[in-house]
Amino acid sequence: MSAQVLILYTGGTIGMVETEQGLAPASGLQERIEIALGESINTLPSFEVLEISPLIDSANITPAHWTKLVSILSTHWQDYDGFVVLHGTDTMAYTASALSFMLGACTKNILLTGSQIPLGMNRSDATSNLQAALSLAVSHRVTDVSLMFDGKLMRGNRVQKISSDRFEAFHTPNDDLLGELAIKLQLYPNRMIQSNTNSIHSIENSIVSFKADSVAVITLHPGQPVAIYQSVLDDDNCKAIVLQTYGAGNVPDQNSAFLSFLTEAMLRKKNIVNLTQCLHGGVSQGAYATGSILSSMNVLSGNDMTLEAAFCKLHWLIASGENYYGIVEKWTVNYCGEFTPS
Repeated sequence: MSAQVLILYTGGTIGMVETEQGLAPASGLQERIEIALGESINTLPSFEVLEISPLIDSANITPAHWTKLVSILSTHWQDYDGFVVLHGTDTMAYTASALSFMLGACTKNILLTGSQIPLGMNRSDATSNLQAALSLAVSHRVTDVSLMFDGKLMRGNRVQKISSDRFEAFHTPNDDLLGELAIKLQLYPNRMIQSNTNSIHSIENSIVSFKADSVAVITLHPGQPVAIYQSVLDDDNCKAIVLQTYGAGNVPDQNSAFLSFLTEAMLRKKNIVNLTQCLHGGVSQGAYATGSILSSMNVLSGNDMTLEAAFCKLHWLIASGENYYGIVEKWTVNYCGEFTPS
């Protein structure tokens, strides 16, 4: 082993450079990182950068990239003590969630990070985020696939991007931080996923092939076009739907088109997960009369999960071979701290 940490560079703002068309991912990141870190590199674990080809703006991420990432991790698993994944911030929460379900409680640290301003540019947050991720990659045990950003260590399947122009770009609205890096490092091991023989996945067995287009997201709003419902129902590739509802999980129970959609989805064996549109709190399905109808139609409660986590959990269960009834049975399993137990 020539280095302690492998940095996987997928693309994203952190490694972008100016081009005639604007900011774009660029190769040669190892040298740029070494220059940016300066003398602090001597206080950090040794590292090597592996650039994934082709580099990609995170807006173009698909579920197939999650499979590719875990395949690369599997290939290099025995060669390094820890891993840092550099990723664009736009879809960081999706990738962090997907990897958390695929990998479970990790025997080696896997930290994602990125930046709001490219490495080497004026006022960039890239250097501090990289330093923080590298410093945690091997020095302390972190069982969760995690995001290290703006001095905060966050559970990967609980993060959401909340700002496009602040350094504090991510938040875990319904979860506590796993750690904080200020003048002193403060970690909270009791908040991390607990390792046991059931939660630790073999890296080779973590690789699943996601099925494109298998999960849809419908966000309710007043006056929803009926065509949206029908298009999802008629798509045979779509096996599950995340339904973003109002408040504590409420739906328009006087809308006949919507009720017909729920009935038809159940008949066609398409799983539906009820998820609140609210940033804080979760679903209390049945707390109000307008939400009680969902339970009678096998609609699953999303509890206080993020959209990204619910979306990726459905994708992962489908990719793992679960059918409609298997997802109904296993949805309530809290695999890696993705929701707050009641």
